[in-house]
Amino acid sequence: MLISWGYSPKIEKFIPLADFPADKYLIVARQAIENLGWSLSHVSESGLIAYTPISFQSYSEEISIRIHGNFAVVKSECVGIQMFFNDYGKNDANLEKFFHEFEYVEFHLKDIWEESLLKFHQFVATQDDRYFEKAPLATKNKIKNVLFLFFPQKGYTVTPILVLLNIFYYITLILFSIVYLRYQFVRNGSSYDPDFIEELKKIALNFGVNQRNLVLGGEYWRLITYQFIHGSKSHLFFNMYALIYLGLMIENKLGWKKYLFIYLVSGICGGLLSLIFHQEGVMMGASGAIMGLYGAFIALLLTKTFEPKATKALLVSTLIVSLLVLMNGAFGKRVDNAAHIGGFVSGFIFAYLLNYKWDKTFEVKTWTRYAVSMLLFLMFFSGIIYFNPKYGTEEYRKLSDTFNGNLGSLNSIMNLKISLPKDIKLASIKADGIIPMERNLVVIKQMQALNLKPEDAKERAEKIKLSKASHRAVMLMYRDIKADSTYRYSKETSNALAKVFEILYKPE
Repeated sequence: MLISWGYSPKIEKFIPLADFPADKYLIVARQAIENLGWSLSHVSESGLIAYTPISFQSYSEEISIRIHGNFAVVKSECVGIQMFFNDYGKNDANLEKFFHEFEYVEFHLKDIWEESLLKFHQFVATQDDRYFEKAPLATKNKIKNVLFLFFPQKGYTVTPILVLLNIFYYITLILFSIVYLRYQFVRNGSSYDPDFIEELKKIALNFGVNQRNLVLGGEYWRLITYQFIHGSKSHLFFNMYALIYLGLMIENKLGWKKYLFIYLVSGICGGLLSLIFHQEGVMMGASGAIMGLYGAFIALLLTKTFEPKATKALLVSTLIVSLLVLMNGAFGKRVDNAAHIGGFVSGFIFAYLLNYKWDKTFEVKTWTRYAVSMLLFLMFFSGIIYFNPKYGTEEYRKLSDTFNGNLGSLNSIMNLKISLPKDIKLASIKADGIIPMERNLVVIKQMQALNLKPEDAKERAEKIKLSKASHRAVMLMYRDIKADSTYRYSKETSNALAKVFEILYKPE
């Protein structure tokens, strides 16, 4: 079994026709394909196209036969994205079945050539001989080698530019990080700055990642720039792999203007939905925009943009890949599934609005389609921005860590030895009790200035009670020890300490 590898796995064989007429070859090939149960999509004087059935092993391959001079080019090519970039031998098996059936059909048709030829020529006279230029895999077939994927050409203009922009953004971010790393070594010798990771995050922020508070604070441009930032080589590679596949399949169907519009707006919608589910942290990557193209692909298939026989194969393969991406987002770590869902749904809606033909007698102008799409987008954008308050989640987390650190110093004064001199006890309570608790009162004031989500606001309320109770307790401890060196607390002090423990260990 021959396994085909590559971006679009396929096996292609050139069959010399010699004295065998091209029309007879196509007649035999057509009958062989029908005998095999493959769906015949197109037949003309220049060739034919068919699709294999969908099964657990395959979500269809395109079988094509093109007549070029005195040769027949027989090809089996995978329709959708293949996992691990190989066809698992499917294309080789298809051609083996075809050639075996071809010999069988050729033998049985030898006595009825005239009748078959007449019917064939009558049929192809009614067919579009230019269909091969509009077939689903037509643009893919123009790609001669991997370098062609990065150069704009007819029907494939925007995609290579987007790919190059993503690669450029990634390389630039890496170079800036390397320069900063060298700067750290020069400044600190051979050691890292403790805040090195935080500094790298600042670099990413400056490059335009999506971050809730910054976007809600007015930096809306991040909803575009975050689409071009990737966190790793694998992140970039798999996103660009999917983008190239989609560009080859649908950019020529949509046209570059609609294609670019759907890509960018789907990415923005995905980023907006992501703001709802990610109160802190940063979001980056082109996957939201790419899922928008998957949604657009499905919309094109449902609106009969592709030839009917090809539609079923393309629809199944596209749905499978889309579901796999969404499932990976649901169960995978560090995957922004909100952006995936937001991009997918918006891409489907906008492609439907921009491409669907309601009635042959009622033509909707292009500018009207764009106007309705923009209105819908602006309503979604405004709704997300208006109904999502700007939370101080990250700042609260930092303040909460500081608060807990100060509170931890109480442990050292809870079991002071009775035998210690009075001045040492007082100094310990002041250093490890009064000063940290006074700092916590300042921290609480800073917390109160923040707008927090409900669960954080509830936690903050408990911290307010705890800060007041702990400050009162250490002040009473200091008072009692200063008045009585035997280290016996008054009832008031004991109650104050009990209150602290009650708040600390309050059952959920």
